Amino acid sequence: MTDFVIEYYANEGYADLQTLNLMKNYAQLLKKDLTLGMFIPVDSNGQILKEPQHYENRKSFENNSSKTDDLTDNEAINEYKLYQKARKKCIFEGFKLAYNGYSVVRIEATYNPAIELSFTKNDLLPQVYTDVESLLHFDEIYLNTTALKKIGINK
Repeated sequence: MTDFVIEYYANEGYADLQTLNLMKNYAQLLKKDLTLGMFIPVDSNGQILKEPQHYENRKSFENNSSKTDDLTDNEAINEYKLYQKARKKCIFEGFKLAYNGYSVVRIEATYNPAIELSFTKNDLLPQVYTDVESLLHFDEIYLNTTALKKIGINK
């Protein structure tokens, strides 16, 4: 947060309303409690969603009228839409499921396997890091375009 504020003051020389709004949005993001859905797609109950089969090939469902892997077209479309909706709620880039056990879910960054987070299965709460700001412990964690838009930075 301090780097963000210093950078804006250095470039602008003063704080206008837009800059103050960006700082407020960024501070609010840093204070958010961590959830598994910020990293990987989960359903409304917090259950991990698997990437639909042939995910990349499902761009044109309307042309597909046969059964696909024991799913009807409507089921496949709904599965795809649910996954897409959940994926859009993620705010961190580059995380994947590393372990999905009986009591713990562990995820890791695809760009650095040393960056890993664990969540308990019964309450879906993180085991070590509690809010976004606590992730500053790591040297590199990347916000995706969804998070940047929430802050007010359009890339």
